[in-house]
Amino acid sequence: MKKNNNKSPSLAMSMLINSAYLSAEATELGNPAPQFILPTLQQDHSVALKDKLGKVIYLDFWASWCAPCRSYFPLLNVLHEKLKAQAFEVIAISLDDNKAKAEKFLTDIPVSFSVLHDSDGEWSDQYVIESMPTAFIIDQQGIVQHIQQGFSVLDMNAIETKITELLAKN
Repeated sequence: MKKNNNKSPSLAMSMLINSAYLSAEATELGNPAPQFILPTLQQDHSVALKDKLGKVIYLDFWASWCAPCRSYFPLLNVLHEKLKAQAFEVIAISLDDNKAKAEKFLTDIPVSFSVLHDSDGEWSDQYVIESMPTAFIIDQQGIVQHIQQGFSVLDMNAIETKITELLAKN
């Protein structure tokens, strides 16, 4: 992901190491999810994760060039529609540098859930995204309960089971 190159190399390296250490801690199972505010692609407003407390969140990091994203976005949309009345929400964060590419992807594969834009990679760094796609299931209290790296159609049943188990705890 992009980094600010205006810092001295030693300061930048120190900040990078500290950031990676803190981020790795934050994205472990059982820890609070890092809080963000990001702009949406669909509308001209921002979404804050803290405003979603009380819901189970499927937080998905994706990009238009990600082949598995093309196959699971429609499945994720079906899951969102099926469970949204039960305090479930999908938030997808595009990591495309070029916003137009993400918008084109959504024209081809429209979804009803929120799609945000992290073009500078700040939040993918905070969540330590190492493969595409990567998703986090976050419970009603904002705690990371599951980390999904990559995607296969066979993963969808396990994802839905984990989400419905968390919804049942509410």
